[in-house]
Amino acid sequence: MKLKDVESLIGLAKDNGLAELSYKDKEGVEIKVKMTNGIQSVVSPVVTNPQIPVNASPGKSAPAKDPSLKEITSPFVGTFYRSSSPESEAYVKQGQSVSNGQVLCIVEAMKIMNEIESDFSGEIVEICVENETYVEFGQVLFRIKA
Repeated sequence: MKLKDVESLIGLAKDNGLAELSYKDKEGVEIKVKMTNGIQSVVSPVVTNPQIPVNASPGKSAPAKDPSLKEITSPFVGTFYRSSSPESEAYVKQGQSVSNGQVLCIVEAMKIMNEIESDFSGEIVEICVENETYVEFGQVLFRIKA
């Protein structure tokens, strides 16, 4: 699901005076739009079929998973930043050891800078996103060998 699709759903809810609208696509991604005061909207993406990755392209199979690799995914739709400012060093680099609770990156969502922390200790095997890139809910940001 793309941003323009979400914007279309918000517009549909506004134009028809709906307080709530739900949409589920064929990949199992569900979007719920709730209108408050007729103008503000809250959009909450929900993955209802965890077997299909959100960032997978239609017609392509997901890569085989290595059981020793753990994935850190984006909890929000937003912009991915590897450091706290353009002048600062990246929080982590490939090959670096990290500990549980260590800040790995920032995802900016709705003008709020959200620090994303590691859920476990291990070594950064892959940084899956380029700095200052738009990321989707559930998109893999890091792969860590635990």
